[in-house]
Amino acid sequence: MKRETKLLLEKACDSLVLSIEIFNRPHDRGRVSGTLIHLDHGFEMLMKAAIIHRGGRIIESGSRETIGFNSCVQRSLSDGNIKYLTNNQALVLQTINEIRNAAQHYLLDMSESQLYVHVQSGVTIFRDVMRDVFGRELVSHLPSRVLPISTVPPTDIVTLFDSEIADIRKLLHPGKRRRIEAMARIRPLAILDATIRGENGQPSNNELRQISNKLIEGKAWSDIFRDVATVEITPDGSGHTLSLRITKKEGVPISLVPPDTDGAVVVGVKRVNELDFYNLGAKELAQKVGLTPPKVVAVVNHIGLRNDKDCYKEVRIGKSKFKRYSQKAVPAIKDALSKQSIDEIWALRPRKGSRA
Repeated sequence: MKRETKLLLEKACDSLVLSIEIFNRPHDRGRVSGTLIHLDHGFEMLMKAAIIHRGGRIIESGSRETIGFNSCVQRSLSDGNIKYLTNNQALVLQTINEIRNAAQHYLLDMSESQLYVHVQSGVTIFRDVMRDVFGRELVSHLPSRVLPISTVPPTDIVTLFDSEIADIRKLLHPGKRRRIEAMARIRPLAILDATIRGENGQPSNNELRQISNKLIEGKAWSDIFRDVATVEITPDGSGHTLSLRITKKEGVPISLVPPDTDGAVVVGVKRVNELDFYNLGAKELAQKVGLTPPKVVAVVNHIGLRNDKDCYKEVRIGKSKFKRYSQKAVPAIKDALSKQSIDEIWALRPRKGSRA
């Protein structure tokens, strides 16, 4: 393990321990914000350690600073050489990051049950990454007693939201004058719902007021937070082996967002699925059909393969664009080569061809 990787990993574990330590405090002052801030920092350090360990870079050429949290998630989820996160894990990390933003920069209030879900699911992912990327067990870095402990762990997402909404409605009761407190309780619920939907950023005060009004009118939370109903909490094991996972329910259709949608979260489901489907670059495509990259580009141009949406797509990730091919491009090229030799196609190529 590189020295830089080792130091980042130690820093990640330090922040995780601090997060759990604050979570387990016997008093509540600063507990929610402190827990989330350290948990978020721990994951950023962990992802940077993993990216470097797998041969990636965390400082762009010409930049003085390392990449941020969102870029870490993006590379850990989408870069074929680095990839180690699943869609569900990325969703949890993005949610933790967004609620940390709210806790650090504005107002956020969370119940014991809701905070526990995010922290314990975070510890589960931390343990998974330690094992899958570094081949180490988390318990070898932390005492087995270092675990978030709750006297009221939630059993499922429905029970959790039923309890949250009941408390929020009490704050919104006429005469209470506690709408600000209610909106602070609504904010993490709205963030979770938006993240599942593939949206990034904080909900506006106007959006929170609209949710408040719907709750006052007696509207069911499942009609307000529609996307929350598509996930489930799955506990497994006990003690230091306890795992808590937030996952998409089987059979639930995924809400897709256009890849160039403003504010789309980096783990937007359509973007991830596109990279799964269009999983070949020019080099990989060339290897599949036994050609050099320049010659495979010549075939691509010759048969107009980029006009076939089933075979080719230009995928946007952030401000960058990547030319990608699906597995369907392989038989299309082989079919073209069965009708015309590569030498004939190569001789017909434009001298200034486009790149793959």
